[in-house]
Amino acid sequence: MDWKVFLTTFGTIFLAELGDKTQFAAMAAAAGSTKKLSVLFGVISGLVLAGILGVIAGAVLGEFIKPSTMKWVSGSLFIGIGIWIIGFS
Repeated sequence: MDWKVFLTTFGTIFLAELGDKTQFAAMAAAAGSTKKLSVLFGVISGLVLAGILGVIAGAVLGEFIKPSTMKWVSGSLFIGIGIWIIGFS
């Protein structure tokens, strides 16, 4: 286990998720349910699956695309989606 990579990834993902729509969806689900543990496990499972898919996609794409190119493409898509969402709200 490379603890530096683990801690960097953990910190980045943790900070990125704070105040994110995922956290608000989890709060809404917990507020509207008497089964808090079920909501917790649902949130954890959803985030784990999304993370697994992200790691698999990154590993596959990393075989064909340079990491620097992938950063530019993912950043551009992130900005593009943000502009698209603002345009439709």
